[in-house]
Amino acid sequence: MVRGPVHNSRMRTPSLPQKRNLTARRSSLAAAFIAVTLAVTFATNANAGPIEDAYLAYTRGDYATALKLFVPLAEQGNRDAEYSVGVIYSNGRGLPQSYVEAAKWFHRAADKGQAGAQYDLGVLYAKGQGVPADLAEAAKWFRKAADQGKANAQYNLGYMYSQGQGVGQDYAEAARWFRKAADQGDMDSQNRLAALYLGGDGVQQDYAEAARWYRKAADQGDIEAQNELGSLYGNGQGVSQDYVEAYRWFDIAASRPVSGDFETHDNAVRNRDLVAGKMTPAQIAEAQKLSRAWKPN
Repeated sequence: MVRGPVHNSRMRTPSLPQKRNLTARRSSLAAAFIAVTLAVTFATNANAGPIEDAYLAYTRGDYATALKLFVPLAEQGNRDAEYSVGVIYSNGRGLPQSYVEAAKWFHRAADKGQAGAQYDLGVLYAKGQGVPADLAEAAKWFRKAADQGKANAQYNLGYMYSQGQGVGQDYAEAARWFRKAADQGDMDSQNRLAALYLGGDGVQQDYAEAARWYRKAADQGDIEAQNELGSLYGNGQGVSQDYVEAYRWFDIAASRPVSGDFETHDNAVRNRDLVAGKMTPAQIAEAQKLSRAWKPN
C-alpha cells in the first residue's frame, strides 16, 4: 500500500448570523483560522518504498527519520515529499517550527499542482505565517485547491466571497463554492449554504432549500443548524409547522456540550422553552423521546 503526504491544517470560521423570529445566533464574523488534526491520503508514486518508509516513520513519531527520508525526495522534485516536508516544518515535528520553511516547501509542491500544498499555502497567506499576510494570495491558492475538488478550500473560498476578503464580495460565488463543498458532505458548508437560502443572499430566497441544507448539517451534529432547523419548524417556514419537531431540534442543540459556543446553546434553551409554551404535555414528552433517540450521522 502506497501512502501519500501527511496533511496539515484547516481554516475555520464562525457561522453567519441570521435574524429569526425565534432567537438565533448573532456572532462575530471575524475569521478564525484553526489548525486541527493530521490526516493521511493515498497516492501512487514511483518512489513507493522511500515514501512508504517516510510515512511509517512519521506515524510512529520518528520525525527525524521521516524528514531524512522525505528531504532527498523533495529535493528531487517529488511534490508529495515537498508537501510532507512543509507539513513537518509547519507543525514543528522533530525540529524547530518554521513557517518560513513550511511556506517554501508548500510553494514548491503547490506549483506542481499538489492540492494539499495549495490549500495549506493559502492558510499561511491568510494567517500571515511564514509569508506576508495577503488574503488575495490566500484566495488564489484556495481557488487552485478548490478547483481540484478539495472541500476545505471550497469552504474557505466560499467564506471569503461571502465576506469580501481577498476577493470582491459576491454571494452568488459564495453559494457556488459552499454548494460544491456541501455536496461532498462538508457540514459547515451545508450550514452556510442554508443561511444564504434563508436570507436570499446570492440565491433566490427559498425556505425549503434552507431547511433541507440545515437538516443535513443538523444530522451531522452542527448545533447552529439544529437551532435554525428548530426555528423553521417553529415558524412553519420551508416545512410544515410542527412544534414537536421544533422542540426536538432545540432540545438536541440545548443538550449538546457547550464547547465555548454559549450564545447558540443559550438560544436553543430559550427557543425550546418558548415553543414548549405552545405544546401539550404529551407533545413535549414525544419531542423529548425523539431528542433522546437522536444520534449524529
